[in-house]
Amino acid sequence: MDTATDDKLASLKTLNTVTYALYALSLFSGVTAIVAIVLNYIKLDDARGTWMESHFRWQIRTFWWSVGWFVLGALTWIILIGWLVLGVAGIWFIYRIAKGWLNLNDGKPMPL
Repeated sequence: MDTATDDKLASLKTLNTVTYALYALSLFSGVTAIVAIVLNYIKLDDARGTWMESHFRWQIRTFWWSVGWFVLGALTWIILIGWLVLGVAGIWFIYRIAKGWLNLNDGKPMPL
């Protein structure tokens, strides 16, 4: 591998670390997830063809599925099933962020 490729991967890994942190912080302040998803879309093309692309796609899918589940939970909280939906969605979100962050740290791609 050449140094330009190594530098690119190092930069993408740093950015993925930051976006995982932003997603984790979104549990306390949802606005950080918006910043993270914007960064994901801006840098996705730079990651194409590398193992880092799988992390960008993992984060993007996590964001959009979470939005859907949290909206469903919010719409149904009055009939109590929403509390279950919100709880499961929250645990699933934490799992996805933790799994992705750990794989990133180990230099492993995420399943597509």
